[in-house]
Parts: sequence; structure tokens; C-alpha cells
Amino acid sequence: MKRDFVQKITNWGNFPVVEKEIKAEENIREIKAYVQNAHEIIARGNGRCYGDAALGEKMFSTKRLNKFISFDRLNGILECESGVLLSDILEVIVPQGYFLSVTPGTKFITLGGAVASDVHGKNHHSEGCFSEHVLAFSLLTENGEILHCSRNSHEDKFWATIGGMGLTGIILSAKIKLKNIETAYIRQERIKAENLEEIFRLFDESENWTYNVAWIDCLQKGKNIGKSILIRGEHAFRHELTHKKAIDPLHIKKKNPPSIPFFFPEFFLNSMTVKFFNWFYYVKQTTKKINEIVDYEAFFYPLDVVENWNKIYGKKGFIQYQMVIPKENGKEGMRKILETIAEDGSGSFLAVLKLFGKNNPKAYNSFPMEGYTLALDFRMTSKLKNLVQKLDEIVEQYGGRIYLSKDVMSKPSLTNYLRNVNNPKFVSHQHKRIINAGKDESFVSIKNDKR
Repeated sequence: MKRDFVQKITNWGNFPVVEKEIKAEENIREIKAYVQNAHEIIARGNGRCYGDAALGEKMFSTKRLNKFISFDRLNGILECESGVLLSDILEVIVPQGYFLSVTPGTKFITLGGAVASDVHGKNHHSEGCFSEHVLAFSLLTENGEILHCSRNSHEDKFWATIGGMGLTGIILSAKIKLKNIETAYIRQERIKAENLEEIFRLFDESENWTYNVAWIDCLQKGKNIGKSILIRGEHAFRHELTHKKAIDPLHIKKKNPPSIPFFFPEFFLNSMTVKFFNWFYYVKQTTKKINEIVDYEAFFYPLDVVENWNKIYGKKGFIQYQMVIPKENGKEGMRKILETIAEDGSGSFLAVLKLFGKNNPKAYNSFPMEGYTLALDFRMTSKLKNLVQKLDEIVEQYGGRIYLSKDVMSKPSLTNYLRNVNNPKFVSHQHKRIINAGKDESFVSIKNDKR
């Protein structure tokens, strides 16, 4: 990446697109000067968030902050610069018998982005958010000062930055605690559920499993609403592997992922193709339950096996809508959400249901709360805004909220929950849109006119 230039920039959903200045730099003195001279700036990692979260008038790319600082192999403590990708971390730590304590559904995010979004994974109910395993980080503030933040030092900045979406400063490096593993494989169970009642029961029965997630067919109606497949897993022990895998249990076969070379035409994804995919995905599992051993990439990062899969949604892009509804309202709220989506016909073949555990009250800017979270991809269409408004009303009715790392058009009452982040220096388009909604219509929706 060039150090300083104007270009068209978008996040993973390819909506919106902005043409703004972005700077990449590894020299701390130069970074300080750039921040101090900028009127508004926001940090940007690998652009794997959705919507307008890491877009701004000026952006600082952390991609050149890509160095490993230290790795305490005895205690499983790793320190890296903020632009290091989780994929790079995994290549180093897995052969040494360690794994990320919490990981989202893609390994192609930066360490700094994981802290700023306080990402969660399939194990929130058992091991919390990413922040539960963050020991410390270095933060560049608006006046050029570098703060070394932890639970014992600059505690206020530590917790405001966790899940603070980059609005407190630029994370330069972070130190995290890893978890021990014996192999690079997962003991996985896949269980088919006929409807919402059954999948909720399966989640309750799977409380003692470390990892739980469900793929859900969001276009089903009536007695089949909530038809899904629960996927639960544990890190496999060496004795559970085949003889061939057990010879070198911490290494998996390198894959050459295929790549989507072009944007698919708009007509490709429609209610019929999504219905067919959902039908096929469900029926290809011919038994009620499957037990198998899979490598960690297949379990944690199934979409990463196809490069540029976001192009499937076409040039206009897509959004990912992720909400959480408190557990006591979960079943009723999810039923209304799924009924609304099915009625609209704007189905998603990437629909994921998870159960969150109790949130850490100190991490007040983190998205999760105890309850059910549903994440769905929707192609950009003229009627999408209307669907999002309907879904927002249901989420608000049941006391939920929206994940800021995915948001681009939800109502501010569901997204304006960050505290202690109002800093005139570090500002994103998303933050402006949220706080100015109803005051400045120019930020209610960023126009996608930069193609």
C-alpha cells in the first residue's frame, strides 16, 4: 500500500464506497504527526467490517504495523502490532500448541480491529468476548501521547477502547492470552433441527460445549420456521485423531482457496436461488446427527476457503444485519424476525444463530448481551431499507440492539450505545451518521455514488 493517497475505499460489504485520503505508515513519529495534523481521522485495519464503521474523512491504515513483538511460549502470551492479521497469528501459534481464545468467523481481520470491535465467536457463552483475553494495548491519543492501557493502567481508556470502534485513538499494539491445544483439529457434531423450538432446545442442551453455532434457513414458514443445523465442537485430543493425522497433529494441510474473479450479476441471488441453496444445505446431511473430526479452518472459518466471496452479491454490495435479543425474549423475538424475513422474501443463505452468555459489565461498549444473536447477509436492493426498518422495530420492541461492526442503516436508538468515545479527532462516517441522525440528513445514509 502507498503511504499517503486518495482512493475509493469500501468495507467487506462493498457498500458504501467513499473516495477519501488514506495513509499507511510504520514510523511512530510519522504516525503521531499525521494524527496531530488531521482534523478528523479513523483507524482502519483490513477492511473486513461491514457498512461504514472504518470509513472516514481521513483514514489511517494499520497494515504497515504488521510486526510480532514477543511470544512467551511458556505462558501463552503474544504481543503484536495492531495490523497483524489473525491468520498470521494462527500460522505462528498453532504449531506451538496454542490457539486464539476467541475468534470471529474470519481470520482475515487485524488484531487492532479485534480489540476495537471486541469480536465474539462461537464460544461467547463459555469464554466471553475477545477482550476477556486482552492483557494490554498501546493507544495513540489525539495529542500524540501513547498510553499503555490495561486493567491496572489507564483503566478508563482500556475499557472505553474495548468495543469502542476506534473512536478513542489508534491502537498500535496489543498483548493477548492464548489457549492451549493438543491438536489443530476440532471434534464436531452437526445436528439437524426441524424448527425454532428444537434449535432452542438444542442450544440449551449444548451449554457445556465450548463452541456452538447454528446455520438457519431464514425463508421457512409455519411449522418449519427456524429449520436449522446446530454445529457444536471441542478442540480434539491427539488420541481422537486418525493415525495419519496424529503423526503431526498441530499441522493441517495447506489449501489453495478458489477465488471469485468478478462481481456476479444482480439476478444471481434471488429468493429462488437462496431457497435452493438452503434446501440443498439441509438435505445433504442425510442423518440426524453427524460426528466428525475437522481441521480448525473448516470449523471456524468456512467462508475463508473462497477468496472474494463478497463479489457473489454483485457490484451494489450487501449488508450484514446482526442483532441480539435478550434471552428471555429470544424465542418470541426470533420468530417475529424470521417471519418478517420470510414474508419479505429477501432471504440470506448466510444466516447464523448463536447464543451469547452473560456480558462483562466492565466492557460496556461491547455488543453482546445474554441472549440470541442472528446475523444475515442481504443484497443491496431498493427495498432493503424498508426491511431493515421492520427488523429494527422488532429488535427494539424486544430490548435488543445492533452490532456496530455490521451496521450501516439501522436506527440510532439501536446503535447509539457507546460511552466515553466522543472525541472530535477520531471520527468515523458511522459515528457521524448515528449521532447526527435527525440533525444532519447528509449522514443518515452515505450515498453509494463513487462507482
